[in-house]
Amino acid sequence: MSPSRPRSRTPLALFASLASAALLLSGCSVPTADTARTALVALPRSTPAQLAPYYGQKLRWRSCGVPGFECATMKAPLDYAKPAAGDVRLAVARKKATGPGTRLGSLLVNPGGPGGSAVGYLQQYAGLGYPAQVRARYDMVAVDPRGVARSEPVTCLDGRAMDAYTQTDMTPDDPRETDALVASYRKFAEGCGADAPRLLRHVSTVEAARDMDVLRAALGDAKLTYVGASYGTFLGATYAGLFPERVGRLVLDGAMDPSLPARRLNLDQTAGFETAFQSFAKDCVRHPDCPFTGTPAQVGAGLKAFFRRADARPLPTGDADGRTLGEALATTGVIAAMYDESSWERLREALSAAIRENDGAGLLVLADSYYERDSAGHYANLMSANAAVNCLDLPPAYATPEEIRAALPAFEKASPVFGEGMGWASLNCAYWPVRATGTPHRITADGAAPILVVGTLRDPATPYRWAQSLAAQLSSGRLLTYDGDGHTAYGRGSVCVDSAINAYLLRGTVPSTGLRCS
Repeated sequence: MSPSRPRSRTPLALFASLASAALLLSGCSVPTADTARTALVALPRSTPAQLAPYYGQKLRWRSCGVPGFECATMKAPLDYAKPAAGDVRLAVARKKATGPGTRLGSLLVNPGGPGGSAVGYLQQYAGLGYPAQVRARYDMVAVDPRGVARSEPVTCLDGRAMDAYTQTDMTPDDPRETDALVASYRKFAEGCGADAPRLLRHVSTVEAARDMDVLRAALGDAKLTYVGASYGTFLGATYAGLFPERVGRLVLDGAMDPSLPARRLNLDQTAGFETAFQSFAKDCVRHPDCPFTGTPAQVGAGLKAFFRRADARPLPTGDADGRTLGEALATTGVIAAMYDESSWERLREALSAAIRENDGAGLLVLADSYYERDSAGHYANLMSANAAVNCLDLPPAYATPEEIRAALPAFEKASPVFGEGMGWASLNCAYWPVRATGTPHRITADGAAPILVVGTLRDPATPYRWAQSLAAQLSSGRLLTYDGDGHTAYGRGSVCVDSAINAYLLRGTVPSTGLRCS
């Protein structure tokens, strides 16, 4: 049996966590740049001689305790503008090509986030579950981006503080609750600043993309071959904009649009989750264990009413640490299941237990899996890294609670169920201790080899229109459309999608213009 496919994430998709909500949906400047190169305008270019030790390094591979995989540590400059200022150490893993057939080089993978562990994704899924013919011809490789997982991770709060943080009311009803929400954002931001005061200024997507080019050279590849999902598409597109001449075969699955103003991105994603919920609602009422009846709008109203009840009187969960299920964790549990329609049955069961039996255990399990919280109460650094990258990539879209309240009608129009929480979630970068260095920008990657952009019609986290826009921006972009539900498309069961991507990776065959798969 193939390993289960982990859920990819995008920045705002972590909205229900308080911590991660601001996505890259926080900038308000209108894009004026033509490519991702403009993101480096403020950074003096390092001379080749200054970077030569990094590009010329030899990776020392060793066993890393996972059968079939090797690990290494790669050095990159903390600050590409000042390479002499120190290094950052990045965790790299690979699984060598299994053969038979001619080795095609290295295939770098990234699952998204930002904050998702690429090394974990490789060892738990991609290195074992990608199509056998792809794994036979490529060394499967991953690097945890700076600040993520094994690469000098940013950690903003400890487990108990994170528990409190994830339970903070994200739909404040009065000034007292608003102050509590703002205080949570401030405490989280201050924790990040105290944990990594130097690194926090150097975890941008541009820097992570430059790290990928150092890795490409260290692996001995003339060009980069890459599959990025969700936020990984932004990382891959940024690489293409910086190094178009070094683009090999790039698959950008569940694409983001780097050209949109942040507030537009916020609203688009809010609408994306509403679209996904509508599909879930239509399916839910067909099953006897669904706690709702009627139209999708009626299901949405019923769910919203349940959230309000959980806000007023949190549900017992039987959790060993005494956590109950309030509105914030209940919403997170529902959001978690929107990423993959295979989770809908589990969500129906959890909602039925919560609504009919006053048992919040099922939704809490969904929320914990989303936050990568283990049974001992320890969190992965996903939420911390997510905020660290997002708040550096773009300035905050909203600066005050008053601005959020003024914007709430638009969010609630985009999604009656999730809009209010999505709106308040976009406030967290307002209190970030480091000023943003990025802005919205178009990426054209002139001169790059063909780049395959994949979009899913009812994707909750990366709406299909983003894939359309990115494919149009890229000079060599080609759009592949998946007529389906859930987040991203590769490896989700569509023979059409998988065959097209495999042909591209193995033979360089670009899908026909307008190809639509189901």
